[in-house]
Amino acid sequence: MNLLARRKFINRLALTLSLSAMAFGLFWLAWILWTVLELGLSGLSASLFTEMTPPPGAETGGLANAIAGSLIMVVLATLLGTPIGILAGVYLAEYGRHHWLGSVTRFINDLLLSAPSIVIGLFVYAVVVAQTGKFSAWSGVLALALIVLPVVVRTTENMLQLIPNTLREAAFALGAPKSVVISKVTLRAARAGVLTGVLLAVARIAGETAPLLFTALSNQFWTLNLNEPMANLPVTIFKFAMSPFSNWQELAWAGVFLITMGVLVLNIIARVFLRAEKIN
Repeated sequence: MNLLARRKFINRLALTLSLSAMAFGLFWLAWILWTVLELGLSGLSASLFTEMTPPPGAETGGLANAIAGSLIMVVLATLLGTPIGILAGVYLAEYGRHHWLGSVTRFINDLLLSAPSIVIGLFVYAVVVAQTGKFSAWSGVLALALIVLPVVVRTTENMLQLIPNTLREAAFALGAPKSVVISKVTLRAARAGVLTGVLLAVARIAGETAPLLFTALSNQFWTLNLNEPMANLPVTIFKFAMSPFSNWQELAWAGVFLITMGVLVLNIIARVFLRAEKIN
């Protein structure tokens, strides 16, 4: 076999293996999505959004309190983690590129980014829940915010580093101070990428179960008191899916469908914003 034939053979082999790996992954993804659609759609009804989670043995019920609890905690966690993450990302990109504090911050952020969510849940449990002596929605918000934080930091830093230095130099040449250059020029130019990072962080925490098991736990009843345990979709799905009651399992699949569709929509929106950033 000559050199040209061997290269063609290796190329075809690599292409075949790559396509096979892609087909293998897409097969399982399609199967998962089909199962979620098949079992989740059957559980959708008006009562799903209007009734509370049912007690054992009840024939009717919904996920209204769990949906509301998840929305409240995800929104509060995003509002808590996003500003801190953006500020830290700005520091790493604009001030701490070559400073030891920037290197340490970046290293700690990478550790937090790769830390399993259950470790974060245990940390908040030890620091907050064990000290206060009770589970609460606030501790769940804190755990989710710690998951949001590193994602926003990394995305903000990367997006700001993509902004050409000539844009900064042009603003400095006009006499603008660095704070104005960052807020009015670089952040504005990278706003689509930063927003993409925030949406991806929201998509990540939307289905997190482990941190909430150790912090917010769950609640069968409707409550807006953040100082008490609060119902949420991930923990409710976990509890209902493991139960022997068919109506609970049906509600669990309906909750899985809601989370899956929500995460899918957020990822699509993030992709649209990222594409707009690349075009601009």
